[in-house]
Amino acid sequence: MLNITIQKTTTPAAKPAPGANLGFGHIFTDHMFIMDYTEGKGWHDPRIVPFQRLSLSPAAMVFHYGQAMFEGMKAYPGKNGSAYIFRPDMNAKRANKSNERLCIPYLPEEDFIQAVEALVRVDRDWIPTGEGESLYLRPFIIATDEFLGVAPSKTYLFMVIASPSGAYYASGLNPVGIWIEDEYVRAVRGGMGFAKTGGNYAASLIGQVKAHDEGFAQVLWLDGVERKYIEEVGSMNIFFKIAGKIVTPMLNGSILPGVTRDSVIQLCKHWNMPVEEKRISVDELLEAQHSGALEEVFGTGTAAVISPVGKLRYGDEVMTINGGGIGPVTQKLYDTITGIQLGRLEDPLGWRVEIK
Repeated sequence: MLNITIQKTTTPAAKPAPGANLGFGHIFTDHMFIMDYTEGKGWHDPRIVPFQRLSLSPAAMVFHYGQAMFEGMKAYPGKNGSAYIFRPDMNAKRANKSNERLCIPYLPEEDFIQAVEALVRVDRDWIPTGEGESLYLRPFIIATDEFLGVAPSKTYLFMVIASPSGAYYASGLNPVGIWIEDEYVRAVRGGMGFAKTGGNYAASLIGQVKAHDEGFAQVLWLDGVERKYIEEVGSMNIFFKIAGKIVTPMLNGSILPGVTRDSVIQLCKHWNMPVEEKRISVDELLEAQHSGALEEVFGTGTAAVISPVGKLRYGDEVMTINGGGIGPVTQKLYDTITGIQLGRLEDPLGWRVEIK
């Protein structure tokens, strides 16, 4: 159990007015959690302090060798002044999978969750209450050792910051267009594709820019070896409904094990709906589209929860999915997961955590 010291700000910022356009990731709450790691001492000095700038040496190893891990979570308004978060144990476990791959010290899962919950309690008044709004939470670890040699750092910072964010779909749950990238690759098995680390996202930017230039919202990456198997979207995992069955690429070391991805799989099993994790080739996808078996496509992730896909492009072919509309399973999954997160629906699988 962490003994967290709390220093409240003496100059609280003005909170956004109800109905304000919050956007995403531009506004930050009054406080942040921070804890140090020192080799030989372990994690120490957990504290909540006013949100402020960091002072780091230009030689801090995070700047040179990219030793950094992050997670993404959300807090929602609960009942009687409480708050809800969604499956924090999954984020804590995934954080340590990333830590292990990046040679970052293990962070006890209970400490990760306690830090997140403590910051939510302190800045609970920042949780927006508009439709589709939430308090986005960003736990992260960075290497801070002042050393230019290539080696794991001996010092780190674990931090949690929070940002009130608007509805992901400002104009409603509208299907997006996705560009299947056939020139660049994001990750390969044996690399860091399964880790939530900045380098993976930096590697995806060039494909994202290319897709946007062609009028598509997201990039769908193929495997980095054979360049023919579907992996994931830049900020989401991907699902297909083919001939009545929900299928998604199997985790193979180069795909992020998304929390929402797992939630969709568990819900489908709970509903006795056929669901399968497997290798899916582009050729299989094209064949399903041509035969009429490809019924729905959607992405999953913390930010969007469920993102319906209305159009896929591969090479010179553009596939229109479900007439460009939202499929019934896609809609049901979105309504169910958001309903659980917001406390509007029963939580049969025990995912919702209340912070009082």
